[in-house]
Amino acid sequence: MFHKSVSLADQIFERLEEDILAEKYERGEIITEANLCEELNVSRTPVREALRHLEQEHIIEDTGKGMRVLGITIEDANIIYTIRERIEGLAAAEAARKATEEDIRELEELEDLQIYYYERENSEKVRQLDSDFHEMIYRLADCAPLYDTLVRLHRKIQKFRLKLVETKSRAKESTDEHTKILEAIKAHDPQAAEKAMADHCANAHRRLLEKYGNGEI
Repeated sequence: MFHKSVSLADQIFERLEEDILAEKYERGEIITEANLCEELNVSRTPVREALRHLEQEHIIEDTGKGMRVLGITIEDANIIYTIRERIEGLAAAEAARKATEEDIRELEELEDLQIYYYERENSEKVRQLDSDFHEMIYRLADCAPLYDTLVRLHRKIQKFRLKLVETKSRAKESTDEHTKILEAIKAHDPQAAEKAMADHCANAHRRLLEKYGNGEI
C-alpha cells in the first residue's frame, strides 16, 4: 500500500489529509489511532505522527477521546482564496522570468488537456489538471517558501475547486484565464503574468462567494 521512498508517517499523513479533504471522513467525526492502525494495517507510531501533523495543519483537533475532523470550512476557504489573490501572482511573475521553452511546452500540454476534458465535461480531470497547471507555475517560480505555501493552500481547497468547475461557466472562465496566464509566461512578461494570475484567483474567489455566500456547502 505504502512506498518506502517517503517516511511511513508522511505517507499516512498524505493519505489521511486527502481523505479528509475529499470528505471521506465527515466534519465532526471522531477518528482514533486504534481504528486507523487497523484500517491502514500499520503500527501506532507513524499514525500518531501523522495525526500530530494533521493537528498542526488545523484539519483535526484533539478531544481527549480521539481526533475530531475539522476539514476545511467555507470560512477557511474564503481566507485561503484571499491569501492566494495576494501572493499567487508573485509565482506567475517569477515563472514568466524563468520559464524555458521546454517549460512552456509542458504548460501548453496541460492547458490543452484541460480544454479537452472541459469539452467532455469531466470536472474531476479538469480540477486535477488545474492543480497540475498551478503547481508547475509554483515550481517554475523557483522559490521554496512560495512553492510550499501555495501547494498546501491549493490542496486544502480541492473540494471547493471541484464544486466550482462543476459549474460549466466557471470551468470555461478558468480555462480562458489559464490561457491568458500562459500567454504572459510565453511572452516572458512578469507584470502581465502577475496580473493575469491575480485576476484568475480573484474571479475564483468571487465565484466562491456567489456560490457559498450563505455559508452552506
